[in-house]
Amino acid sequence: MSWLWAIIVGFVLGLIARAILPGKQYQPLWLTTLFGIAGAVLGNAVAVWIGVGETKGIDWTRHLLQLAGAVLVVGLGEMLYGAVRGRKRQMT
Repeated sequence: MSWLWAIIVGFVLGLIARAILPGKQYQPLWLTTLFGIAGAVLGNAVAVWIGVGETKGIDWTRHLLQLAGAVLVVGLGEMLYGAVRGRKRQMT
């Protein structure tokens, strides 16, 4: 069941990250989901590293770090996806 939660959280984080990033993203939703999962893993690793991985109540700091990781990974992934697909990113 944990793999299902990873997919759901990755999908939601990926969509939120795409909404935060400026401009149009061309990557497909399945890739956004994978990038969201990778961002969540990155955010969890940073949360454990700084000592806020497990706290009482809702782990707001961990969730914000997961979102920041998703924004970072989705942004970098979009640039890589555009480079592989041959599209140049327009700065508008």
